[in-house]
Amino acid sequence: MKNESEKTTENLDISRRAFMIAAASTLPAASILGNLGTPSRAFAGDPQSILKMAGYKLDRTEALIGGKVKVEGNEIIFTQAGIGDLNTNIFSGPQSYDVTEIGLHPFMLAYGNENFRDYQLLPIFPIRLFRHKSIFIRTDRGIESPKDLKGKKVSTAGYSSTSLTWIRGMLSDEYGVNPEDLQWVISQKDSSAKDAGKVSAQESMLPAGVPIEKGPEGVDESDLLDSGEVDACFHAGEPRAFTERRPNIDRLFPDSRKTEQAYFKKTGIFPIMHAVAIKKSFAEQNSEIVPLVFKAYSQSKQKVYDYLAYQASIMDILPWASQEFEATKELMGENYFSYGVEPNRKSLESLFRYSYEQGLCSKHLKIEDIFLLGSLGLTE
Repeated sequence: MKNESEKTTENLDISRRAFMIAAASTLPAASILGNLGTPSRAFAGDPQSILKMAGYKLDRTEALIGGKVKVEGNEIIFTQAGIGDLNTNIFSGPQSYDVTEIGLHPFMLAYGNENFRDYQLLPIFPIRLFRHKSIFIRTDRGIESPKDLKGKKVSTAGYSSTSLTWIRGMLSDEYGVNPEDLQWVISQKDSSAKDAGKVSAQESMLPAGVPIEKGPEGVDESDLLDSGEVDACFHAGEPRAFTERRPNIDRLFPDSRKTEQAYFKKTGIFPIMHAVAIKKSFAEQNSEIVPLVFKAYSQSKQKVYDYLAYQASIMDILPWASQEFEATKELMGENYFSYGVEPNRKSLESLFRYSYEQGLCSKHLKIEDIFLLGSLGLTE
């Protein structure tokens, strides 16, 4: 029979082999390691712990995913996934990630309405987008300004997603168009969905007091707009009818870039779509990990800034990429894609207010509610 020391050595060898297989495999490492039971955070005799992370591969996360930027003292296993699957994993799935990108508003709804406390947020915001570009109209319905949307039918593939919540809030604040002023048609399909994954329960909830109906089975939001069954469409990406340049379909704001820049200049808001969440039990057991994760995301983003400043004019296919970078900094500041609570307080608090005013979140959340307390002072 093997003594305890021999057994321990054998188990560690198996765990290491499983990790190496995972690193070279297209399968998520967690699925391989899971067959052996939950590995310890640090292998005996190995100074590194395994940090399971997930999210999109973006220019600002690429250096982190590719290993050019490290989370000090940790070996990263990174799973690339769509936001629908990322949301589902932590809200109703196996919660297999220590650190994961997450939809900001779905997280707010889970926290405020469902007492979800398994994860908390870090003030890292991988995806943020202005949303004036996300309103599409039929040009034969007399819609020339946002106020002309009142009383009109609007199709959308989801109601309570982060993007739709921002659109409604912006329309209310800037143009006096409230959700109840529109007739909403929620489609059963999304014409642009390719790898979006599952829609979480938080994204499909509907408020009281707003005229909402479900669209026909098998018909997407683009079909409704193209056929004329609705007058407008709100969409996180671009509905198929727009990308295919169908007749009578256009953006409400034809020069959305100019409109969005004016909006930022007036409000200082750069809408946040996604944040990063950390498993609460993991953070409690590894208190030193939080600033290290924040630092790694910040360093990975800095590499994009450096590329745009020093290489984009030569390497990028866009002829004025470096000039666009300079113009953006002039308007929005040197670190316009900032992480940390304080530089993003207004954007965060605006979304908290929108969610509450729109009858989605039952509580008017505060930053201190959903962000890990140990991350509130992190800055870059």
